[in-house]
Amino acid sequence: QLQLVESGGGLVQPGGSLRLSCVASGFTSDYPVIGWFRRAPGKEREGVSCIRGGGGGANYADSVKGRFIISRDNAKNTVYLQMNSLKPEDTAVYYCAAGPADYYCSDYDPFRWEYFHWGQGTQVTVSS
Repeated sequence: QLQLVESGGGLVQPGGSLRLSCVASGFTSDYPVIGWFRRAPGKEREGVSCIRGGGGGANYADSVKGRFIISRDNAKNTVYLQMNSLKPEDTAVYYCAAGPADYYCSDYDPFRWEYFHWGQGTQVTVSS
């Protein structure tokens, strides 16, 4: 069984930065893709970013392109989401989840598929 644990959320002012971490344990090799998602109050869950295994290609939602950077440290079984130039509309609970194949993070439709083994989430609040 794969387990994912997020951390790094908090309260930050607009324009600030945060780095989220998603630590995986268990059958990590069965799930090469890690995705970050978020759910804001009153809104549906949306895909934010994902990263593939192997060469680590990544994709981003249009709303975060140029501001967020996803990366992974395979030795630590950890995926990071560096969030810069944060805006109030980035306020949400952020979750990481796993995909069993690289097509889960395809360039064409990266958040089409249902991800697995969701973490408990970490709150990000952007406010002055």
